[in-house]
Amino acid sequence: MTDGERPHQFSEGQGLDEDYEEFSLDPPELKIDPTKVDPVDSHVLADILDEQNVAKDKVDVQELVDVGLSYMQINRFEEATETFERAARFAEDDSLQAQEAWTNKGVAHAELEEYDEAIGAYREALRIDEDSEHAATAHTNLAYALWEWGHTEDALEHAERAVEVDPRFAQAWYNRGFFLAERGLDEDAVNAFDNAIRLGMRTADVLEEKARALEELGELDEAERVQERANELREQAEQELVEEHER
Repeated sequence: MTDGERPHQFSEGQGLDEDYEEFSLDPPELKIDPTKVDPVDSHVLADILDEQNVAKDKVDVQELVDVGLSYMQINRFEEATETFERAARFAEDDSLQAQEAWTNKGVAHAELEEYDEAIGAYREALRIDEDSEHAATAHTNLAYALWEWGHTEDALEHAERAVEVDPRFAQAWYNRGFFLAERGLDEDAVNAFDNAIRLGMRTADVLEEKARALEELGELDEAERVQERANELREQAEQELVEEHER
């Protein structure tokens, strides 16, 4: 077991798929002429998507969300926050599209460590609907942002709510386990980590957190076994990264 700062990966939100390949920063509905405008200029969207000049029914909100996701893929998080906010503004009031846009806006702010803004975006998403397909993501990400902001009690509340909304959301179980362990509820934390693992979250992070909780419970042999498996996964990931760079 190693000491030091405990890593914690918050949920990336629905839609941030690692297999997301093809994208364009030019939604076809906006008809940007790439010979006249740099498509990744952060001012382009602001100039084109002025609500005084573009009617809501002329904008494909999902295409605009895809633009924001594309910015996320290339680590242009400031542009992503602006794009997701515009998507939310152009979406029908209190619609699922608006909720998706606010949730993703929170993710982008969190990447910038702008947790106050992230919290506001997640709360706006949850104001729209606390039980929709995007609500579990908003709850679990809000929990992490609150934890970073120092509101640990509220963080656990939203982590609990996330698994209530979607019991099959592995990231939500991982977050729940993390916050339970933070409060010394290690037995419940182990159960939460096991749920995350059963739902497919077999990563070094979740195994390391489980090992810490087991260690706190005095189950040292099991903790060591789980930590060894976590180390194997980390070494495997590092080797794959080296091989990828050598190609």
